[in-house]
Amino acid sequence: MSSSNPTAVATEFHPYGLPLGTVRGFLSVLICSFFWIVLLYPGEQTPHAPLAHFFLLTLVFMAFASHPLHEAQTSSFLPWLMRVIFLGGSAAVLGYVAYKSPEQVGIRLTPSVGEISQWPVLLGCLAGGFGIALFVRFIMGRKNEAFQTARAWLGILAILLLLFETLLQFVILPDLSDKPGPEAMKIWEGFLLATVAAYFGCRA
Repeated sequence: MSSSNPTAVATEFHPYGLPLGTVRGFLSVLICSFFWIVLLYPGEQTPHAPLAHFFLLTLVFMAFASHPLHEAQTSSFLPWLMRVIFLGGSAAVLGYVAYKSPEQVGIRLTPSVGEISQWPVLLGCLAGGFGIALFVRFIMGRKNEAFQTARAWLGILAILLLLFETLLQFVILPDLSDKPGPEAMKIWEGFLLATVAAYFGCRA
């Protein structure tokens, strides 16, 4: 007897059941908030933002600029709230610091000279993470269940890494007497950058 069940059609589910663009918006808030802390950090001895974070900012611009109009019209309030937070928060912090200490904006948003030589490696991590994830999505397809599961876990990992990076730079490292060497930090920043870029790549 032949089966009368229709052929199942695969469906794409957004990560964690959240509206489209919410996770990318939250990641963008985490990336921007790192610079807010850099700008608002009290005292003169402020930790410089690692060069990798300036590469992460390109992902924020991409997430903001690449949201299609037809998707924006049908998306819920939450993704737009994330946009308001990272755009409004950035404008507010920049405006406040520029008013209170105009010279500090340029000083605190200038990468360390010693890290400039790392830009080819960091660019490779950005392009590699984004490109590999984009290729995997192309091969497996957006609606593949295994891909959607891996994408959701990748989003969690990216969020946790960004949270840990903030704690590392502003809480853990300042109190360490034996700080990690430049090579160890370069590996860590490259891994962070590639992971976050990979999530943006699989959602592109």
